[in-house]
Amino acid sequence: MKLTGKVFAVTGGGNGIGGQVVLGLLAGGARVAALDLDAAALEEVARRAGAGDRLTTHVVDITDRAAVLALPDTIVAAHGQVDGLINVAGIVHDFRPVSRLAFEDIERVMAVNFWGTVNTSKAFLPVLASRPESALVNVSSMGSLVPFPGQSAYGASKAAVKLFTEGLIAEHQGVQPRVSVVFPGGIATGILANSGVTRVGGDDPAAAAKLTSPQEAARQIIDAVVTGRTRVTIGRDAWLLDRLARLMPVRAIPLIAAKMRDLIR
Repeated sequence: MKLTGKVFAVTGGGNGIGGQVVLGLLAGGARVAALDLDAAALEEVARRAGAGDRLTTHVVDITDRAAVLALPDTIVAAHGQVDGLINVAGIVHDFRPVSRLAFEDIERVMAVNFWGTVNTSKAFLPVLASRPESALVNVSSMGSLVPFPGQSAYGASKAAVKLFTEGLIAEHQGVQPRVSVVFPGGIATGILANSGVTRVGGDDPAAAAKLTSPQEAARQIIDAVVTGRTRVTIGRDAWLLDRLARLMPVRAIPLIAAKMRDLIR
């Protein structure tokens, strides 16, 4: 798919990877509807983009199904069409074992990560199916590939996104939209702060140096749109965990648990 002249909706478009996806699509000649709960972040992305009417911003809570279902008509009214949906929005929860994680925290992360993805996918699938060429990209996580102690509910939400999206891939063989699932590893974004989670363990310069930049993550996501690639792992950490989960699924659990032991509180 060529980006020029195409119209994309991007959730989480005000921050982190989503903000960089918005900027990258605009740089490629596309028109974009950036969706986010953070109005100030959307304003900053619009300022940085300087794209005029090629960018519209929409403050929306993706857990609000009625609001999400109204989005396709709103975006078509602004841009004339919708050719792609890129679901980047997501949150994590505090690093706690399930025994000390409140039901409300589990429900919140499932509502945003899984049901938010379901809401937007269901809302946009009819309009995407009507286009001669279209794309749907859902961002999962390397946390869906192997279990991370202290992030069990987050991992479950992203594993649900993984299988939901793989089901869409199976259902859209030979028809539009082309569907992709993305597994980012550690990305240098503000997801902890945006999720209301306190940083655990302080800053580690060595660990930070290994993180993938949000610009590089966005580049790979946009490349999936262009090429139609159905499965993308971002970062060496995600690449290694993908292979570990495939080759040694039983051994992967204690190996990751040992590395995560100090982060659980």
